[in-house]
Amino acid sequence: MSSFLNFGGFATKTKNLVVAGGLTSFVLGVYFYTMKAVSGTDEVQEAIEKFEAGRGSEAAQSSIPSKS
Repeated sequence: MSSFLNFGGFATKTKNLVVAGGLTSFVLGVYFYTMKAVSGTDEVQEAIEKFEAGRGSEAAQSSIPSKS
């Protein structure tokens, strides 16, 4: 298997650094992709704002005294 990537001539420490670099770049790539995907959707925040706006208008209507 080591001859597949031609890492046979490298020292063990160098092989470990190559693997660590690959894993680190993969994890960082997944992290930044996920953060970009999550930050693009504000559906929950919009729902909260809509709920608060509806609750605020109901409170304003109930606090207005009627003239009858």
